[in-house]
Amino acid sequence: MTQLLQTPADLPEPSNDGAADHLLGMPFPEIALPATTGGVINIPKFGTGPVVVFAYPRTGVPGEPLPEGWDEIAGARGCTPQNCAFRDLNAEFESQGVKVVGLSTNPPTYQSEMADRLHLPYPVLSDADLLLTRALRLPTFEINGMVLLRRLTMLVSNGLVVNLHYPVFPPGDSAAAALSMVQKFFASGDAR
Repeated sequence: MTQLLQTPADLPEPSNDGAADHLLGMPFPEIALPATTGGVINIPKFGTGPVVVFAYPRTGVPGEPLPEGWDEIAGARGCTPQNCAFRDLNAEFESQGVKVVGLSTNPPTYQSEMADRLHLPYPVLSDADLLLTRALRLPTFEINGMVLLRRLTMLVSNGLVVNLHYPVFPPGDSAAAALSMVQKFFASGDAR
C-alpha cells in the first residue's frame, strides 16, 4: 500500500497538448454514472452548488503490479495520492458549499474497493462505458487495452464547465489547486 501512496520524484511531467481546451464554457452533459456511494450521479443535478470533478487514469491495487511502463507515461502515476489529497481537503470544499466528485473509466467494483480502502467521503464515478468521456471529448490514453482518462480538474456550476485545470501535475497537489480554483471563483463574483 505504501508504494501506491508515494509518487516517485522522477516522473515525467505532462505537457499541455490542448486536448482539454474545448471544455471551458462547455455544457456538462446530463449523463448518470454509477457512484461508489451507491446509485448513480448526474453531475449537473448533483447538489445545489458548484461541483469539482477531478478525472484520473487508474488507481493501483495493493499486491497487484502496475501496468508495465506506467511510470514512463507522463501524468499516469499518482492516482492514489490524488484521491487521498481530495479526501483530506473534502471538509474544506464542503465548507465552501462545493461537492467533490472523482471520475475514471475504471469499473464500479474496482472503484468501490479503492473508495472503501482509502475511506473516501466523496463519490467516485465510473465511466467504464466511456459515455461521458466521449460526450465531453475528454483527453485519454490507452494501455493494455484500457482507455484511461488523462488527469484534469473541472469546476462545474449551473451545468457549465466554468474553470479547468489541465494538465494536472503533480497529482498530490491537485486538491489544493482545485480548492484555490474554487476560492478564486467565489472571489470573482461569478459563483452562481
